[in-house]
Amino acid sequence: MALAPIYDPEAVAPMWQELAAVGVEPLTTPEQVDEVLGAASGTVLVIVNSICGCAAGHARPGAMLALQSSVIPDRYVTVFAGVDRDAVNRARDYMAGYPPSSPSMGLFKGGKQVFMLERAHLQQMTEQEVAAVLRKAFDEHCAKVGPSVDPETFRQLQPYRGCGSQIPIVNQPS
Repeated sequence: MALAPIYDPEAVAPMWQELAAVGVEPLTTPEQVDEVLGAASGTVLVIVNSICGCAAGHARPGAMLALQSSVIPDRYVTVFAGVDRDAVNRARDYMAGYPPSSPSMGLFKGGKQVFMLERAHLQQMTEQEVAAVLRKAFDEHCAKVGPSVDPETFRQLQPYRGCGSQIPIVNQPS
């Protein structure tokens, strides 16, 4: 049986739509995660999205900026903690060796994880620092020519900066 969302999916929509605006694919089921991360070819950036303030202030904007680099992963996907819980759990299975954290970002190459940014790192960084660290990982492990969207489209984007502490929790059955 699928785990029900903790947070209202409609209320978190702005927090994943900004990633979608730069080409990040949402993965909402474990099967989708397996399809992407189970493949033993190419490079994939996995963003474990979150409602927390460090996701809004640092992680998402930093990832969006990094995807405008001249070298980017072949694919970039996201799972949303507290919303697509089964997909998040499956993504975390692939991130073995790292404790669950959200937000977080992992880079996979040829089916193996080669890089990780955990919440503890992201909380200490600005969006510019997040982007710089991701760019370095992309330069080391990726070969696809970027950016993920044309520069004019990117200039028009306004990252969602709100804190998710006001996001309603879905009523859970007792």
